[in-house]
Amino acid sequence: MLCGGPSATKPATDETQRIADEVKTQLEAKENRKFPVFKAMEFKSQVVAGTNYFIKVHVGEEEFIHMRVFQSLPHENKPLLLSSYQTKKTKDDELAYF
Repeated sequence: MLCGGPSATKPATDETQRIADEVKTQLEAKENRKFPVFKAMEFKSQVVAGTNYFIKVHVGEEEFIHMRVFQSLPHENKPLLLSSYQTKKTKDDELAYF
């Protein structure tokens, strides 16, 4: 991994799902809809002044959303932040930096 560059794509873990679940309400508010299915499928991470997580989330049927979530450094004690997201993604769309 390059310094400051995103990691390779990896299968989602329990920790990835926890991060996705924690920002789910932020996404639902921005999209003005509820997601009955919200399963993290894969992720990349990028170390910055904290960590960016790029997470592919299955939100039902054939629909996927890519999220960028920022986790600040532990001593800052800040909540996770949904920095950006992309809708209308498919299972096969590559999870890339955005």
